[in-house]
Amino acid sequence: MTPLDDPALVRVLAADGTLAPTPAAERYLPLIDALTDAELETFYRDMVSIRAFDVQATNLQRQGQLALWPPSFGQEAAQVGSARAARSQDHVFPSYREHVVTRIRGVDPLDIIRLMRGLTHGGWDPTDPKNGNTHIYTLVLGAQTLHATGLAMGLVFDGKSGTGDPERDEAVIVYYGDGASSQGDVHEAMVFAASFQTPEVFFLQNNQWAISVPVATQSRSPLYKRGEGYGIPSLQVDGNDVLASYAVSKLALDEARAGGGPRAIEAMTYRMGAHTTSDDPTKYRTSDEEKAWAQRDPIARMRAYLEGRGAPQQFFDDADAEGAALADDVRVRTNELGGIPRVHMFESVYSEAHALIAEEQRWLDDYEASMEGGAQ
Repeated sequence: MTPLDDPALVRVLAADGTLAPTPAAERYLPLIDALTDAELETFYRDMVSIRAFDVQATNLQRQGQLALWPPSFGQEAAQVGSARAARSQDHVFPSYREHVVTRIRGVDPLDIIRLMRGLTHGGWDPTDPKNGNTHIYTLVLGAQTLHATGLAMGLVFDGKSGTGDPERDEAVIVYYGDGASSQGDVHEAMVFAASFQTPEVFFLQNNQWAISVPVATQSRSPLYKRGEGYGIPSLQVDGNDVLASYAVSKLALDEARAGGGPRAIEAMTYRMGAHTTSDDPTKYRTSDEEKAWAQRDPIARMRAYLEGRGAPQQFFDDADAEGAALADDVRVRTNELGGIPRVHMFESVYSEAHALIAEEQRWLDDYEASMEGGAQ
């Protein structure tokens, strides 16, 4: 198990939910002290709801309703803290398991379901204001870091950052994993980000495994040091501590938005589930490792902290009920989705009508009509 003993690690909450800031966390404490009870409770509700959704989506895949599902189980604190730190004008580039990030920004969770069911190529429209400048999932590892850096360069060229007006200035946050951090795209993105001093935060979720490859094999030194190699101020945070994730992300985004250039954050967390539903983690990691990380569960940690502050049992019951309601809603709406009309596979192949496509469509119509029950 990763010891999390780097002296640069930022942690505010100990695994038992008590306040135990590391020396590196001291500068962030004023940001945490400024949080209201309502904001702290929102962090908890976010994590509980998305875990319920995540479990439901995994079940739906096992029932044949989805082609694939990438769980976010265990990574809720890293995602909630960073997403809640962003401003409405900021741009978000997820990878493919930032389910709670997209929900916080306004994306309907069913749009993720539609994507994983194969009903859409994108899932949602990133230009629609209701989706909070959230760009679509990227399954090509690391590619979204180039997209994010390109947009962030545009913000520099258009004078949309560093003006001194925090209500108007914009920033970009891009999510990727420890496996993706070894992709060339990530390093190229950091080169351009550093060169053009983009208003951008690289948010690396180190969940310890790139499918079956452990992080120790991927890198001989902490991953956040890679950002430093490009002259990007970088740090490591306990990704299972939602307060620390929020604080480091908020300061990094504020500094980037104000013209301070890019920042890089490595959030140390753990993928409690499989890489995707096509993966079997029992083939490459031990139950002892999983049990050890379960003791750092981000939801249990935040619950203990809130209980220590006097949060009543009713609050936790309500949070659980909210999560169950979200899961039920997603299950019902998923079962109502249906499939893709056959005609869609022939549309948009060519910009104009094409004889070969028409012939193929007629052949498929005849073939399915020949089956028992006729065409579907």
